[in-house]
Amino acid sequence: MLPGAVVLAGGRGTRFWPLSRRARPKQVIDLTGQGTLLACTLARLDGLVAPEQRLVVTGPDMEAVVRPECGGASVLVEPTARNTLPAIAYGVWEAARRGAEAVIVLPSDHHVADPACLDAALRNALGEAESGALVTLGVRPTRAETGFGWIEAGAGGEVVRFVEKPPRAVAEALLAGGRHLWNAGIFVFRVDAFRAALVRRAPGTAAALAALDAGAPLAEAWALTEATSLDYAVMERHDHVRVVPLDCGWSDVGSWPALDEVLSPREGGVGVAADVVAIDSSHNLFHAEGKLLALVGVRDLIVVSTPDAVLVAHRDESQRLRELLQALDEAGLVRYT
Repeated sequence: MLPGAVVLAGGRGTRFWPLSRRARPKQVIDLTGQGTLLACTLARLDGLVAPEQRLVVTGPDMEAVVRPECGGASVLVEPTARNTLPAIAYGVWEAARRGAEAVIVLPSDHHVADPACLDAALRNALGEAESGALVTLGVRPTRAETGFGWIEAGAGGEVVRFVEKPPRAVAEALLAGGRHLWNAGIFVFRVDAFRAALVRRAPGTAAALAALDAGAPLAEAWALTEATSLDYAVMERHDHVRVVPLDCGWSDVGSWPALDEVLSPREGGVGVAADVVAIDSSHNLFHAEGKLLALVGVRDLIVVSTPDAVLVAHRDESQRLRELLQALDEAGLVRYT
């Protein structure tokens, strides 16, 4: 099967302020010193999906910053943000129009430590998808994470159920049971199987693709779609879903502390800086690209320096960045958000 790829690049990544802004979302910033997350995602498709079959879906307010990171991939601009189902369906429709028989769906803002391992898992998933199954990749869990969805894998790789962001006690039980994987939001399926599933599970979106087939303008077809996620509308309700395990050093890089998982230790903690001098300092997380960072007598801090803003926060308070952005808006400091 000739594969295409749909890369979702519509998120904002506000939990990485001040590096990530409304006009410069997480996927187009370099958090690790290895390139932007979007550029790295596309590079991981080398040898698997031809550049002309790579489609990046983003919103109209992000097109200008997303496009330069796409290399030989094409950019599809959704008329409005309506969650992942319409974005993926639009990408699948365009991929099929270009000759793709199967599609790989990837988030644009994740980190993978072992790209070769991901490549092998995606090839395995393409093989599983030949049966007509909708396939998802499930990350082998390393902790009782409450911020992720989980997938229960049955015998032979069939999905038994999806568990959405469980409370701590449930997450600990899922981890201990050994049958559950994290939902990474990575999908593989045949184009015809996906469209058949839409007819059954998301008829509005199926009608939207039929309208595009008939030559309707995108905005007109877009209004027919269900504004929901692929997981909720299709994957959690479909009766032929399989999961392929993934153990490749995956991280969703969801907040500043997640960089602990993807960056090598440095003096005083972990992070990006030209040079670091630390005196009696440890377990800090920092991003001061091109600068000397001096740490004296501090622990458990997040320190982020950009040309126009500096963030200093305790590690345990990283989830309050949305609260901070709201405070900036209320203070009339929207230019910093």
